[in-house]
Amino acid sequence: MRAGGQGGDRSPFAFPGSHDYGTATRVFNLLAPARPSGALTATTPEEVGEAVRYARRAGSRLRVHSTGHAAAVAAPMEGQLLVRARMSERVEVDPDRRVARVPAGALWGEVVDAAAPHGLAAPHGSSANVGAVGYLLRGGVSFYSRRHGLASNGVRAVELVTADGRSRRVDEAHDPEILWALRGGGGGFGVVTAVEVSLFPVRGAVAGAAFWEGRHLDRLLETWTAWARGASEDIMSSLRVMRFPRVPDVPEELSSGPVVCVDGAVPYAGDERAALGTAHDLLGPLRDVAAPITDTWAPVAVPEVIRMHMDPPEPVPILGDHMLLEDLDEAGVRALIDLVGPDSGSPLVAAGLRQLGGSLARPHPGGGALDHLDAAFVYSGAGAPLDGVTPGALSAHCARVRSGLARWDTGTTAPTFVETREQPQRHLTPDRVERLDRLREELDPTGLFHADITPNATFRDM
Repeated sequence: MRAGGQGGDRSPFAFPGSHDYGTATRVFNLLAPARPSGALTATTPEEVGEAVRYARRAGSRLRVHSTGHAAAVAAPMEGQLLVRARMSERVEVDPDRRVARVPAGALWGEVVDAAAPHGLAAPHGSSANVGAVGYLLRGGVSFYSRRHGLASNGVRAVELVTADGRSRRVDEAHDPEILWALRGGGGGFGVVTAVEVSLFPVRGAVAGAAFWEGRHLDRLLETWTAWARGASEDIMSSLRVMRFPRVPDVPEELSSGPVVCVDGAVPYAGDERAALGTAHDLLGPLRDVAAPITDTWAPVAVPEVIRMHMDPPEPVPILGDHMLLEDLDEAGVRALIDLVGPDSGSPLVAAGLRQLGGSLARPHPGGGALDHLDAAFVYSGAGAPLDGVTPGALSAHCARVRSGLARWDTGTTAPTFVETREQPQRHLTPDRVERLDRLREELDPTGLFHADITPNATFRDM
């Protein structure tokens, strides 16, 4: 069922309660439902253009999403119109140029599987079910980022429909200022329908996850943070304290209490033996602390890397927080243990650190509005209000962690890790925000897309 327009102007958007509306408003975080007045799943740029023109005639702001993984970061949609971008095209790979054309709505798993037969890899995140385009345009910290930098730096071209209903292709030769803004600029420029992103040669990876009993956290965290300071740029890893629910799919040895997980990947284009050595530099000292409960680190095919971080494959209710941290000294390590360790009383399902540094820390000469992250670690922690855990308890513990780690907090954030719109956010400098606002004023003077701008990416009163 479609919404009607004024004066016989038929709307392409569906009403609440209809099947089409339910499909278009589906989100991954069940705590952040999308409730626009009308919604549309657009499968072609022409359908996007029609939706843009209708929203302008109706005087309504237009919102955009694809998989809904960032739903909790979005502003409320009541009284507005939503386009879910799910283009009908497939991912295309040009192996000679080492470029993938990724239509909006394509999942990272689709991109990885299309590139792998050519001996190429994409700068994907930790879940095969995340939409590739949104991740790329919000920065993106991948398993390849310590060698290649933020994923957004690899975006070579963007196809989008702007507020005038016009389809554009922007690249370094055509509207390079718009290309710069789209890469990490916080949105509000139009509806992106496709991107072209650089790929890199990868033969395979040494990757996996090792788990230890939670009582070993002290020595494991001390060892891991010390190793991270001098780690090769070829490796990306994380250390998390995990509290698995008691469900049939989780082995009892992992769900009987808090466990420490160290996972990661060492991609390689040349010698597998060198990658094994790099992985051993990390795992050897950790295995000397204690024998893991289980350990899956091994040589794997490229498509397996995206599927080993254990992100949930189906929509779930999630509440969490995120910070970028400076290097942790002994006091910082102790603080993190006290806040999320086995004796902390933490209700978080997963909480810990992902290493940054390497190319991530260096401004990219051809990058976009966000081109690097000046921090040593990403902290992220999240839980689900299930089995007696309330949203209030999760929020209170997130606030406790934020306060306890304030001494090491850089005050900046990585957009793809931000969990809620309310949490502090800062990933852009004031001069870049001013530059972005000037460009938005040129592209969208009536503010059609202004409600879709990420906090800290505009000076406007949203």
